[in-house]
Amino acid sequence: MRDLVVAMTGASGAIYAVRLLEVLLTIGRTVHLVISPAATVVLDRELALKIDLQKFSLSQLLPNENDLASDSALRLLRPAQHQPLDPGGSAVLSEIPHGRVIYHHYQDFSVSIASGSFLTEGMVICPCSMGTLASIAGGHSENLIHRAADVHLKERRKLIVVPRETPLGSIQLDNMKRLSDAGGVILPAMPGFYHNPTSIHHLIDFVVGRICDQLGVEHNLFRRWGT
Repeated sequence: MRDLVVAMTGASGAIYAVRLLEVLLTIGRTVHLVISPAATVVLDRELALKIDLQKFSLSQLLPNENDLASDSALRLLRPAQHQPLDPGGSAVLSEIPHGRVIYHHYQDFSVSIASGSFLTEGMVICPCSMGTLASIAGGHSENLIHRAADVHLKERRKLIVVPRETPLGSIQLDNMKRLSDAGGVILPAMPGFYHNPTSIHHLIDFVVGRICDQLGVEHNLFRRWGT
């Protein structure tokens, strides 16, 4: 299995990215991680997670239960009893023994994922801000996230963007179509309800599960239609 790339940008919905990372690491995947400055603001605002882009450690993003801030929304997503990939709960760091994270600073263009010669199995930008989407659709490689996305498009590899914005104007819709025409997958953070969700965990896992489907990653995060 080749490595995967996950990028977090400054749209609302940071919990989707955290949960995606937990799932990928739980099943033993290697993830190249890039976080934008705007994403750190959202992570702080929505999940009370303090991210240092200069001195990053995985524990900042996936803290153990005892290290969670009292106001972190992650507390609501981590029941006392659960299985790592149970649709009703979220994996914790102590339950992620196999995968690994390779962190890259968003301004570092010298790293592996900035080149098409480095093979990956796909890239996910989750959540994807409208500014990031516009930069990629316009071919503006202003940071490592843009450049890695551009690499995936030109190499005809899977690029999945997970926008979380409403309402959408004609400019945003045009950018999405342009990116889709170039080979990208537009996967909005729009949870379904046909699996009869009973908690926010189920809604988050539905979106994360659909991302995993696009990556070809097997999971049991939600009940599929007809099952």
